[in-house]
Amino acid sequence: MIKLPTGLAICYSGYREGQSPVEKQYPSHGEIAEDLTLLRDRWSLLRLYDCSAHAQRVLEVIRRDRLPFRVLLGAHLAAEVNNPACPWGGMYADRQLEANRAENDAETQRLIALARRYPDIVFAVAVGNEAMVDWTDHLVPMERMIALVRRVRAHLPQPVTFCENYIPWRHQLWDLAAELDFISLHTYPVWEYKNAHEAIDYTRDNYYSVASLYHNKPVIITEAGWTTRSNGRGIEPHHASQAFQAIYLENLLTWTRNANILTFIFEAFDEPWKGSNDPLEPEKHWGLYSVDRQPKAFITGWDSATTFVALMPPELQPMAPSTNIG
Repeated sequence: MIKLPTGLAICYSGYREGQSPVEKQYPSHGEIAEDLTLLRDRWSLLRLYDCSAHAQRVLEVIRRDRLPFRVLLGAHLAAEVNNPACPWGGMYADRQLEANRAENDAETQRLIALARRYPDIVFAVAVGNEAMVDWTDHLVPMERMIALVRRVRAHLPQPVTFCENYIPWRHQLWDLAAELDFISLHTYPVWEYKNAHEAIDYTRDNYYSVASLYHNKPVIITEAGWTTRSNGRGIEPHHASQAFQAIYLENLLTWTRNANILTFIFEAFDEPWKGSNDPLEPEKHWGLYSVDRQPKAFITGWDSATTFVALMPPELQPMAPSTNIG
């Protein structure tokens, strides 16, 4: 079984106001350097979602500034077939699907190139994200996913995974899992109408329902988090708050550290480009920092060095006595 790195891990997309991957408006090197300086004292592992200019700049800054990060680098895959089960879209013209297939080929080549260029930084690669769950708007069929994974594995020494909601791992991804070095799942209790106090038990159940099926492969969590605002679209507004985010993440990191489960928190910063134009759209508010880089309650609690100190790597923990959590 492969050995993956340990440490605190977080998903990073650095898009600020007026920036968007859809519009190809990317953060600058300077903005990325500011973000990584903010993150470096707590997090040692980053997850990146694509091989766009954003990811390339992140890798360049890490190497240039000799920052202590290692990266799970992803390839974004666009829809290759229509998905009428997607509630918000998922249907495309044939010409668009054909163009997406060509772009997915190009994206996987970029993934290979970047992983080769930064072997000291990129510890693993992910071929796609939530591209097979029944509600996805970027559905890729099984045989195509397997072909892309095989292509990447043939050209890289780094371990290869695919990131997906926990449910498909339980019943429909057996053939794909056989091609992967490790399994990467997502768990979001608040999307499934759980409150912050029952959420950690639900997350544990999600995780072990998958891990119990794949005894010969590491199973990690590549997304788990809690939104701090909601307009009611999919998440009840009274469940979305900074206080509830702090409760869930404290419980999550305590459990996963004790259980030695590599877990990427979703996510570092709020992303205003996501979802609808409604400022209370829940997709915009998962960050541990607001879009203007102000810390939310979980981070300010951590900074107090009384409640969250046990989550920090030993070399970063203060010498003064503090209260352990859990």
